[in-house]
Formats: sequence, C-alpha cells, structure tokens
Amino acid sequence: MTGIMAALAMRTGRAGRFIWSSWAGLSALFLFCALWQAGHEAYGSFILPSPLATSHSVLQLAGERANWLIACTTVGRALAGFLIASLAGIAAGVLAGYSAAALRLARPLVTLLLGVPPIAWIVLAMIWFGSTNGMVVTTVIIAAVPLAFVGAAEGVMTRDRGLDDMARAFGADAWVRFSTLALRHVGAHVFPALVLALGTAFKVAVMAEVLANAGGVGGGLARARSNLDVSEALAWVLIAVIALIAVEYGLIRPVHAEVERWREAARPWGIKR
Repeated sequence: MTGIMAALAMRTGRAGRFIWSSWAGLSALFLFCALWQAGHEAYGSFILPSPLATSHSVLQLAGERANWLIACTTVGRALAGFLIASLAGIAAGVLAGYSAAALRLARPLVTLLLGVPPIAWIVLAMIWFGSTNGMVVTTVIIAAVPLAFVGAAEGVMTRDRGLDDMARAFGADAWVRFSTLALRHVGAHVFPALVLALGTAFKVAVMAEVLANAGGVGGGLARARSNLDVSEALAWVLIAVIALIAVEYGLIRPVHAEVERWREAARPWGIKR
C-alpha cells in the first residue's frame, strides 16, 4: 500500500510540474494570437478573420455532431498512419543502427522518401486506392516512416559503447544490454522524431483529404474554400491543430515522461536526500 501511494505521489508531482511548465507554452500561444489580431487589424476580416471570430466559428462547428465525426475521421486516419509508420520506422531504424552495411543501404532510400513531395505520393495513392481511407493512411505512412527511422537509427549509432562493453563484462546478455542501456538512449532521439512525425501525419492527412475530396477536416476545408468562407476555413485548421495538440500531449508526452523517468535524478527536485 505504501509503495502504491508513493508511486501515485511521484506521478502527481510530475503531472504538477508538467502543468506548471505549460505557462511558457501558453505565453507563446498568446503571443501568436496577438500577432494574429494585429494581422486582422491590418488586412481586414476578409483576408484574416480575428481570433475571436475564428473561435466563434469553431464553437459553431463543434455544436454539430456531424462535425465531431468529421474531425474523428481525420484523427483516426492520421493516427493509424502514424502508429504503423512509427512501429515500422523504429524497428527498421534499430536494426539498421546495429548494422553499418544496412544503414548505408537504407540512407539513399530515406533520402528518396524525404525528397519526394507529399503531394506526389498523394496523387499516386489516389491512383492506387482512390479517395478512400487507404489512400490517406498510405500517404501518411510514407511521409512519417523516414522520420521515425532516422530517429531510431541515430539513437542506436550514438549510444555509449563503453557502457555496453561494461555490461557485457558483468555478464549481461544482448537483450538486457538493449533494454536497459540502448533503449533508453534511443528514446532520447526517437521521441522528438515521433513528435515531428505526428505533426507530419496530421498535415499530410488533411492535405490528402483536400486534394482527393475524401471527407474529414480536409473535406471541410474544401467546402469552406468553395464558399469563400475564410472564418470557417481557419476554424477547420484550428480544429486540426487542437486535435494534434491533444494527441501529442495525451499520448506521446506521457509515454515519453514514463520512459525517461531516470532523468529525474539529474534535476534539482529529483535528487534523493
């Protein structure tokens, strides 16, 4: 019982520090809104509606149940592609990081995937799959896999081999060395790459929906464009950003905090006395 209470207190403390540190992020958002308002006053409502008008449009869209289903469609497509790309990219990156020959073979392919614009993959996926969920998910996977791959491979390549040799000298097998030493170091490189891959997944998903008229938030953007409704278009963009932030701070950041609990000892409030 005491151990459970201590674990709960530790997690509550970490959550409190995370919430307290969000002041910096909120300050950046307020600064962005101030710049947005300045742009609105300079160019007018037709070019750039005010943050208040856009927020009102978001509330109007959120008041209809059908729009929740539209947003969930985009989130589901982006998450499906992101999860597949993350698993495949991390697995391939870890394997390539342990093999210099495999990494040399993979680098040109990664450069190729990164060099091709996402819109080109969208056009090809439209030909292959039509305006379906598979088209959106496929383009997301192709766009996000290289990011996860590079993060995992970089983490494995830059690991401290001296610690690995020390663990081997003490009789640790390959799995123990990987799970206790290499995996922690890989996480420091993988999670920033996953944040970037998640943002890419949402951007590519919305882009594919707009181009292919495949519904979702992209479909809402296309309708707002056809009606020349700038406020509604910005409202759909804001909904996509809110969904992205919710997924990042509700999924990736908590997992990142759990994986890197060992870093707490390096902070002043984490020193055990």
